[in-house]
Amino acid sequence: MKKNKIMYWIATGLLCLLFFAGAMMYILNYPRAEGFFISLGFPTWIIYPLAILKILGVLTLLTKKSNFLKELAYSGFLFDAILALAAHIMVNDGEYVPAFISIVLLTISWIYDRKVYGNYRQSVTISKI
Repeated sequence: MKKNKIMYWIATGLLCLLFFAGAMMYILNYPRAEGFFISLGFPTWIIYPLAILKILGVLTLLTKKSNFLKELAYSGFLFDAILALAAHIMVNDGEYVPAFISIVLLTISWIYDRKVYGNYRQSVTISKI
């Protein structure tokens, strides 16, 4: 059990660090982020909302106040990472590694979250008994 918790917190910590750093780059270095988004073919108006959602997702994963919001954060991060990976591969700019790493960390975090804390359905079923 201790090994599972260590794996969960390492993967989740690195995942949160990666997404938080991305959000901070969007906010603090907007011209660079704008250049990335333009080169990938994405609209630039989405940069600030995406940064805010990344920060909220990180807070949700770290606080674990709501299972529904936690699952929503995991799915949002997965969609973001898959779209980033696909976009970087399509434009062939060689910047796909962070997206790939985030998918790996996300998968590990999600799997070990279930091993350590159980999933939502199990906790609801146990509480009804």
